[in-house]
Amino acid sequence: MSGAAILRAHAADGVATALRPLAAGEVLAGGATVQTAIAAGHKVAVQAMAAGQPVIKLGQMIGVARCAIAPGDHVHVHNLAFAGGAGAAQAASRITEVAPRSASFSGIVRADGRVATRNFIGILTSVNCSATVARRVADHFTPDRLAAFPAIDGVAAFTHSSGCGMAKAGQGIDNLRRTIAGYARHPNFAAVLIIGLGCEVNQIAALVDREGLTVDGQTIRTLDIQQAGGTRAAIDAGIAAVSALLPAANAVQREPVSAAHLTVGLQCGASDGYSALTANPALGRAADLVVAAGGRVILSETPEVFGAENLLIERARNAAVADALRQRLAWWQDYAAGHGADLDNNPSPGNIAGGITTILEKSLGAVAKSGTSPLNAVVDYAAPVTAPGFSFMDTPGYDPCSATGQIAGGANLIAFTTGRGSVFGSVPAPTLKLASNSALAARMADDIDIDCGRLITGAATLDMLGEEIFSAMLALASGQRSRSEELGIGDSEFVPWVPGAAM
Repeated sequence: MSGAAILRAHAADGVATALRPLAAGEVLAGGATVQTAIAAGHKVAVQAMAAGQPVIKLGQMIGVARCAIAPGDHVHVHNLAFAGGAGAAQAASRITEVAPRSASFSGIVRADGRVATRNFIGILTSVNCSATVARRVADHFTPDRLAAFPAIDGVAAFTHSSGCGMAKAGQGIDNLRRTIAGYARHPNFAAVLIIGLGCEVNQIAALVDREGLTVDGQTIRTLDIQQAGGTRAAIDAGIAAVSALLPAANAVQREPVSAAHLTVGLQCGASDGYSALTANPALGRAADLVVAAGGRVILSETPEVFGAENLLIERARNAAVADALRQRLAWWQDYAAGHGADLDNNPSPGNIAGGITTILEKSLGAVAKSGTSPLNAVVDYAAPVTAPGFSFMDTPGYDPCSATGQIAGGANLIAFTTGRGSVFGSVPAPTLKLASNSALAARMADDIDIDCGRLITGAATLDMLGEEIFSAMLALASGQRSRSEELGIGDSEFVPWVPGAAM
């Protein structure tokens, strides 16, 4: 593909992707003349299409022509309309039962046999009212104060905007409690301190009881600000509690373990016109390798598979799994309608600027991240992911919120694709960021771990990139720091999904 001006991904496609800016009057391979200047990553028509005719990309319908489209026309929001809705994609997924392979990384084995990729002490909050105390406690443990504990990756506070002014029962508080409990149990925490105010709806005692947590003073401790005597007293008590946890948390060492202990959250949908051609299918290849090694991968962001869900349903292990995914899509359609929105408003201004026009186009890229292995389970937000191989977790498309659910469900790594640029990171599970195009990888080099744009230039193949990403996952799991970790990003990206009324 080196030197090519456009890429037509499938023989049935009526559009191609511009691999560089196209000038008006330029004659393309196949004979079409570019009608107006077209930005890199955007679509150009390679055949005539009548008004109302389906527009095909990646062998799938991404919408219909608003008007007649001639070869060489720029195809975007002005002449391409959303159509089709749920199940628009024709089920044509390639399903592969991946052959087992042996792989390992250097992990931290906890006393109960679970394996960690990082070793943090976490400060969790039951309610927004305890956020300041939690952050002040975490801020006390500077690198200088932790220098005597080199095996500890840090002390991090996880604050949020909920926990009170909410219903005492229902999806909102259930999601919040599952999220907090999932973090409390996460193997990447040597120990956690849960801080509450005392009078909140999300009572710590009820949280502990409902989620079956064990407050043993060693791996889980709790603190009530009102009972402690207020802000200053609670900060002092929190610092003392964490200080008491440091020696045991530091008494760990890494050892070789099977890659079967990897659980990777697959993040971000498709953010530009290259995403479905490079980063997302490359991550899909790596996801298949994780599954082949006995590990788990989690695809999420339910609104961002809308229209392409049939490609996942085709891969469902059984009818129950397929029905569970259908039910979640139906719920999201009702949820969006109830808030005066529809799922096609998902492509963001940045997505549109990058060449993505409809949710159908975005969803094709999103699904590509999951590879080709069978879909074994569909789970609720922040619920434990226990099935082997590939699972789907119901989450919003908002990346921090989605990744928070994946980590609560057990993800010990996050793999994040981006075409427009991202400053995302995550704690306690580190994030590996993959650029869909080389221009972005060069422009934001401090934020990007792997340049998948090399696929376009011919410098790499999908198989090569898949192996490279998988190797990077193993290195990251073994303690190598990601770009986002080097920048100190991650604890502010804790965003539990709490739907429901604020009262």
